[in-house]
Amino acid sequence: MEGMLYKWTNYLSGWQPRWFILAGGILSYYDSQEDTWKGCKGSIKMAVCEIQVHNSDNTRMELIIPGEQHFYLKAANAAERQRWLVALGSSKACLTDSRTKKEKEISENTESLKKKVSELRLYCDLLLHQVNNLKESAQFNQSNPTDIEIKHHHQSSYSCTRRNEPNNFQNGSTTEEANFKTLARPQSENDYQHLVNSRAESTENMEERMDNSELVAAASEKTDMNVELQPSEFTDEVPDSGEALGDTNATLETENREIQTFFSAMEQRFNDIEFEEENGIPTLPFLESCYAIVPVLDKLGPTVFAPVKLDFVGNIKKINQKYITDSIRFTTLQKIVLYELETDEATVRNSATEALLWLKRGLKFLKGFLEEVNNGEKDIQKALNTSYGRTLRQYHGWVVRGVFALALRAAPFYEGFMAALAVNEGDEQNEAFYEGMKRDLSQYLPAMGKQIEILDALYEEYNLESDEVV
Repeated sequence: MEGMLYKWTNYLSGWQPRWFILAGGILSYYDSQEDTWKGCKGSIKMAVCEIQVHNSDNTRMELIIPGEQHFYLKAANAAERQRWLVALGSSKACLTDSRTKKEKEISENTESLKKKVSELRLYCDLLLHQVNNLKESAQFNQSNPTDIEIKHHHQSSYSCTRRNEPNNFQNGSTTEEANFKTLARPQSENDYQHLVNSRAESTENMEERMDNSELVAAASEKTDMNVELQPSEFTDEVPDSGEALGDTNATLETENREIQTFFSAMEQRFNDIEFEEENGIPTLPFLESCYAIVPVLDKLGPTVFAPVKLDFVGNIKKINQKYITDSIRFTTLQKIVLYELETDEATVRNSATEALLWLKRGLKFLKGFLEEVNNGEKDIQKALNTSYGRTLRQYHGWVVRGVFALALRAAPFYEGFMAALAVNEGDEQNEAFYEGMKRDLSQYLPAMGKQIEILDALYEEYNLESDEVV
């Protein structure tokens, strides 16, 4: 919704007409409908403000953020005020409901994620346990080959005995069975050695009585048993260990690949810009690099940072409009500024020189914020506030400071911001992603800083800096 409302300014000016626009839960106002392209003069977020009506004047209403902002507004008539009240109230209610729903979803997703992480840790522990068992079994197999051969040999001989001596059963068991059970559970080391020797002698005697075909059959049976017996005979069963190990290898391959971040996937970066002679900054690549970093504001909060983004993009457009008037002449930013100095346009409101002044200030703010994050600050709100205090705050009046204070309150958590900077979903859960982020920012930020320094030197040389507060 948009339209004209009267806003109380001060006792000298009184009520002044302003053009108001309600969009995305933000109520912004401008000098007039024709001046909306210049950027808003102020804004207020409906989700956190109180709406009050005047006791006696049916055309007045007030929007209040306690301790921060207070808008005194007046409509042309009672019907117009009612129309605005309905729109503002609906916007506030929708934002509150959606915020509650989003917080609930985040809480549910967090609990689900914790459960999944716990399950993955359990599966990892089980896998490691089974792998250790396999290793121990393999070592046991190598260190005790005689015992395994004795057992196999005994079983082969036992089969032959049953074929050749079917009448030796007494009380449901044979002498061979009794000896086998004793061998399986020896009472002492001497008993064990005695049974081993007796098994060897018994086997030799048995083989002497067998014909060639029986020896071949026994050898075949022994070979089959050697193939069937694996280290798992001495350990617990290992279900699907091959598949689990395959999954582990796939995970390791994913972790070892070079993970892209938002700053390595950008189409145009400040560190890709090639300077012309005397540190001339190419106009078009510079503006494209500025456009490429705008999504960072969306990742911080597409709604609360909308006024900041609008101002940032507006300054880029103003410079671009100047560039396209004579793209052959204005190949660098320095040429645009020098031309406007010659034609006395540099200090004119909405000139390209003024737009570049505010654009480089905005870049300083983003650079300072990203440096805080890259240096280990995980409180996004604190990082933003630190950078804002060092760069933009001194040029902002209390209204704009209130907008920023509101935006900072809605800043995302560190994990959410990092997830937004991941090119592929889930990359932020990989440790290599954070290493890649440090790598990319270590290249990107110095290049951005160098161009800001060149512009600062240009503006200081020609005394173009301004202490004007907006």
